[in-house]
Amino acid sequence: MKRLDFLKRAGAGSIGLILLPQVYSCATNKNKAEAAWAGIRSGDGPVFAYVHPKKGVPNVLLYGDSISIGYTTTVRAELEGKASVYRIYNNGMSSNILITKMEKLEKTMFKPYLKGGWGFEWDVIHFNVGLHDIKYMGSKGLDKENGKIVSSVATYKENLKNICDYLQEKFPKAKLVFATTTPVPENAKGRFAGDAKKYNTAAREVLKNYPSISINDLYDYTLPHHEEWMEEPGNVHYNKLGRTAQGKRVAQVILEQLDQ
Repeated sequence: MKRLDFLKRAGAGSIGLILLPQVYSCATNKNKAEAAWAGIRSGDGPVFAYVHPKKGVPNVLLYGDSISIGYTTTVRAELEGKASVYRIYNNGMSSNILITKMEKLEKTMFKPYLKGGWGFEWDVIHFNVGLHDIKYMGSKGLDKENGKIVSSVATYKENLKNICDYLQEKFPKAKLVFATTTPVPENAKGRFAGDAKKYNTAAREVLKNYPSISINDLYDYTLPHHEEWMEEPGNVHYNKLGRTAQGKRVAQVILEQLDQ
């Protein structure tokens, strides 16, 4: 399937893309790219800090939701001097918009300044979608009593298939790692405990058809420590101890991929 098909199915045309002039000196390129990054990132601070490509250093992309936002700084610290670690410019959200966000990242930040599109190749892409697919949303936000789930299991599987096809076609030399969705505690707002496991099972069914894509099982890694690492009861997010442990795990998996 051609990339245009992926974009049509993923709704890539729904988000406007910032197209900027393409001819600059090297120093100006960096300044302009950094300014473009500031225009699309969702916040300040180290998590969303600008990262400029470096020659001879592997390039790693983290794509994920707020759980990945939580462990980004640890991954960067663990891989300092070993890889340039980028992340998607905001919360990756649900599976239906990954392709759209990836296209916007390229066209807004990299493509205008680096000849030939990205201007470099991703060595590892570590990605996750799922936690926002299992949300129940109503007219006023999270609502698991009267709301509708963002993605059914069938829709999630179809979206994940499109994602895998897209990433393999767009970045054929990159090593791809899918991270399973972390556990949902009892009494979580807008989500049911057990759905993460259900959707991880669905993801594994899809990934059976993509043997070159590795799995980082953050669900099983986190589960034994869930109560200790939880930010608070009923919260899907993690405290500093949990974020740090998850970040070290992600960095370890990425290093294994780079060493291969």
